[in-house]
Amino acid sequence: MNARDVARVAGVSVSTVSRALAKPDEVAPETLARVLDTARGMGYRPNLTARGLITGHRGAIGLVVPDLENPFFSSVTKGVQNRARAAGYAVMIADSDEDPSQEADLVREMSRHVDGIVLCSPRAPDSVIHELAQECVLALVNRRCGELPAVLIDNLDGVRKAMAHLRALGHRTIAYVGGPAMSWSSQERLAAARLVAAEHADTELIDLGSFKPYVSGGVAAADVLIASGATAVLAYNDLVALGLLERLRQRGVAVPHDISVVGVDNIPMSALSSPALTSVGIPLVNCGRAGVDMLLGLLRDPSAPATHHHDLSFQLVVRESTGPLAAERGLRSTA
Repeated sequence: MNARDVARVAGVSVSTVSRALAKPDEVAPETLARVLDTARGMGYRPNLTARGLITGHRGAIGLVVPDLENPFFSSVTKGVQNRARAAGYAVMIADSDEDPSQEADLVREMSRHVDGIVLCSPRAPDSVIHELAQECVLALVNRRCGELPAVLIDNLDGVRKAMAHLRALGHRTIAYVGGPAMSWSSQERLAAARLVAAEHADTELIDLGSFKPYVSGGVAAADVLIASGATAVLAYNDLVALGLLERLRQRGVAVPHDISVVGVDNIPMSALSSPALTSVGIPLVNCGRAGVDMLLGLLRDPSAPATHHHDLSFQLVVRESTGPLAAERGLRSTA
C-alpha cells in the first residue's frame, strides 16, 4: 500500500496526499480530514524517517509537562494530542517530575526528534527557557517569559471570580495557599489575590506560603490555615484544595460552616469530593489545543505573530465547599 492507493480512495491527487502528510497546514481542512481519515482507515503509515530526510520535517512535536499524574496536565496533554493528530503530527511526551533541572535536558534531547516543542508550565528560570528557545522551536503554555510565544491563562480573572464569590458570602479574611515557589501560576495567583484584596479596604488576604501541588500539600497547609483565623481559603489548585478538605475533616472543622474552600482548575474529581469542591477553571483541553496551534504557526512562519483562537476564560463552578459566613463563627477543631 502506498500514497497512490490513498489518493485513489480519497478522490484526490497523489501530491495532495503527500502535502497532507508532510505539510498539513497547506491543505484545506476538509481535504486534510478526508485524506487522514482515509489513510487511517486503510492502515497506511508513511515512512516518517524518509519523509524527514526529504522535507526536513519529522512529523512530530514534543510536549514537556511537570507532572502527568496531575489532572491539569493530563487534560492539557489530551488537547495537545487531539490537535496534533488532526494536523498530522505525532506527539512525544515527557514528564519533568516537578524538577526544574530536568526540563532543559528533556527539551534538548526531545528537540533532536521533533519539529518543535510545547513547554507547559515550566519551572525553570527565565534565562534557561530563553536559551532553549534559541536552540529549538518552542511555544510556552501557562508561563510568561519575556516576549517568547506563549499561551497565557488570565489568572487575575479567575482569582477575581473566586474572591468575588467569597466576598458575596460575607468573607473578609481570606487565605491563599500557594503552590511551588517556582510556579509562575502560583506567583500570578498570589499577586492577583493581593490586588483584589487591595481593592477592598475591608478585606484581608493572608499568604500562607508555598506548598507541594498535590493533596499532600493541602494536608500540610490545613493546620496553618486553621491557626490563621481565615474564614475562607483559595488554594493554588484543586488537588491542594482536596487535601485541605481532608485535613479539615480530620480536625473537626466544618466546611463550609467554619471555613469555605475554593480550588482552581475545576478538575473532574472536584465534583466527587465531600463536600463537593467549589472551583474556578478554564477549558484545559482548549489550553493544549492552543499550544499546538501556536507551535504550528511558528513552524509555518517563525516571523509571524504567534496566535491562537480558543476560549481560555475562567468559569466559577459553585459547589458545596463554600457558604455564607456563619453569624457566630467558632472553629470546632480538635488537637
